Amino acid sequence: MTSIRSPRRRHMLTALSVAAVTTIALAGCAEGGDEPADGASLEGETVRISGGITGIEAENMQKSFDAFTEDTGIIVEYTGDKAFEGNIVTKVQGGDAPDIAIVPQPGLLKTLVDTGEVKPAPEGVEKNVDENWSPDWKAYGTFDDVFYTAPMLANIKGYVWYSPASFEEWGVEVPTTWDEMLALTATIQEKTGKAPWCAGFESEAASGWPGTDWIEDLVLRQSGPEVYDQWVAGDVKFTDPEIADAFDAVGEILLNPEWVNAGFGDVASINSTAFGGVAAKVADGSCPLTHQASFLSANFLDVQTAAGETPVVAPDGDVYAFVLPGFEADAATIEVGGEFVTAFSDDAATVKVLEYMSTAEWADTRVGLGGNISANLNADPSLASSEFLQEAMKLLQDPNTTVRFDASDLMPATVGSGSFWRGMVDWIDGKDTATVLSDIQAGYEN
Repeated sequence: MTSIRSPRRRHMLTALSVAAVTTIALAGCAEGGDEPADGASLEGETVRISGGITGIEAENMQKSFDAFTEDTGIIVEYTGDKAFEGNIVTKVQGGDAPDIAIVPQPGLLKTLVDTGEVKPAPEGVEKNVDENWSPDWKAYGTFDDVFYTAPMLANIKGYVWYSPASFEEWGVEVPTTWDEMLALTATIQEKTGKAPWCAGFESEAASGWPGTDWIEDLVLRQSGPEVYDQWVAGDVKFTDPEIADAFDAVGEILLNPEWVNAGFGDVASINSTAFGGVAAKVADGSCPLTHQASFLSANFLDVQTAAGETPVVAPDGDVYAFVLPGFEADAATIEVGGEFVTAFSDDAATVKVLEYMSTAEWADTRVGLGGNISANLNADPSLASSEFLQEAMKLLQDPNTTVRFDASDLMPATVGSGSFWRGMVDWIDGKDTATVLSDIQAGYEN
């Protein structure tokens, strides 16, 4: 994937509420106007959306359609499923597909397309995507030259969350290289006498995925974008030295009993710790460092500091984050993830929803509700709910940032959301690296 290229025009929405802007814009967000071609009203039509987004993020997803429903009369029902990745293919094959699915991995998306049930993107959606995203993002939803699905939200994977106040107390600074980060880790351990890092790999049917983010970040930083791309394509195997080196580097932290698992237990406790559960330990000060995506900011809305208050995410606040440093300083390279809006229906109401979700207006609405960012190049980063998310969104839109999509999400589902996830769990449980790498590679044979 090439660097994201961003046009400089931005919507001037600061003085308006997100809901007001959305209502004004809705009339033009769908190619077909307010009614289907036969003149029948869409009032009361229901569009069902399913995805793996749960909790407060699911509530905000539902809220993002309030103005749309008021304007069009179309009722949107979002249902979150924690086991979505494991269930959606079965539901589609069994004739129980939702109207729209929010798919988090291009590899899983390809599996769904191969069922023959995914509908190609409507003309209005393709027009919106051409206007609002870089060609790289469109390519992830294109198979055999057919464009199926628009990008939705995005996240930056490789952040390290910390407490600015604790850093000041310890007299340490944000590291600019991997070696500096290891030195920082050692310093924190010496000053506190406790483990500096916490991690959580538990995510029900998707357990293990946070570990894949660690490995992907290290492949990208140690071996570079070219090797990363070859790995995604299957030309570099999991059993090759470049991937083993990444496991070894991550193991310096995650397999070190002196350095994990702060606030939770030993190394093995990583597998029983919920991926979002680390937010509470960072907020109350019991975990100095954790590696997690930008979307962890949403989890801080549900936890409290040691003083019993909702943590402030800011450079001088209770928690903040820095991008996992590379092996050389100032390397503007990030790994990203995102979701794709996938249709199993092409009725008029569903098309209206698809077109709306591919606009900058919907992106601004959802970003303004908090906890998320978008790679939509015409969305307004100033609407993000914290200074951190505003800066993350600008980084994502910056044409000088080298971006690579999450490797496991691009791999075939038997590997990316199969053997790779399972392999990370096995690795934390103590299976040796060579065997784990061989087991993961075997996923290509399934």
